[in-house]
Amino acid sequence: MVDNRYATALVIACVLSIIATVYLSVAVGTPHWYQYISPPVYGEANASELRALQEEFMDGEFDEKTYSDSLFRLNGTVGLWWRCLQVPTENHWYKEPDPKMVLDCVSFTLQQQFTPKYKEPGNHNSGEDLIRTYLWRCQFLLPLVSLGLVVLAGIIGFCACLCHSLAPTLGIGVLHLLAGLCTLATVCCYLAGMDLLHRVSMLPDRVDASLGWSLYLALISSPLHMMAAALLVWAARSHSQNYYRMTAYRVA
Repeated sequence: MVDNRYATALVIACVLSIIATVYLSVAVGTPHWYQYISPPVYGEANASELRALQEEFMDGEFDEKTYSDSLFRLNGTVGLWWRCLQVPTENHWYKEPDPKMVLDCVSFTLQQQFTPKYKEPGNHNSGEDLIRTYLWRCQFLLPLVSLGLVVLAGIIGFCACLCHSLAPTLGIGVLHLLAGLCTLATVCCYLAGMDLLHRVSMLPDRVDASLGWSLYLALISSPLHMMAAALLVWAARSHSQNYYRMTAYRVA
């Protein structure tokens, strides 16, 4: 028999875990982790240059400097799996005061996720930048680890429900704590990597950069997983202590 307090804690923990997992899944699958706001374009010459950048971004060979310059100049957004540009729908968009824009995205392939970063982006002779390389790989792998831990916790919890047992609750709480830490580490690695990129690849004049809503979703999911972990650990510890007291009382 489970005390009402423990049952309430378990229900709240499950709700928090589901919300956090949904937030993290949406964050991983969307490109709005970091966004750039570029100045408007005037003149056909500048428009032709930006059109060439767009074509190179969409169809050209993968190169960090090329896609970074395109992101800087064309209101780009970049996430863990996607990089996107805001492109006009009309051919003579530069003549219109307020052209209609759409988001055109390209995904990072698995091979591109593990491509080395260089001390000078685009210059393969400058030497590999190990810090940026491993920060990028960590920001790609850690959210997958986090989601995997939550899925494992869910499977264990489902089996525990079928067996009417609270014994695995402590382990499930620890898995949620690790998932929250992995998500927090993902955000830290991403922000550190973007900061290092901006140090070696300066932003053009009048281009502003800001954090996107996808990053905030990931940031919110981390404490939600930790709160779920705290409730699960509390329920497991309290139920265990109460069980041992009742056993000692019956023996006595």
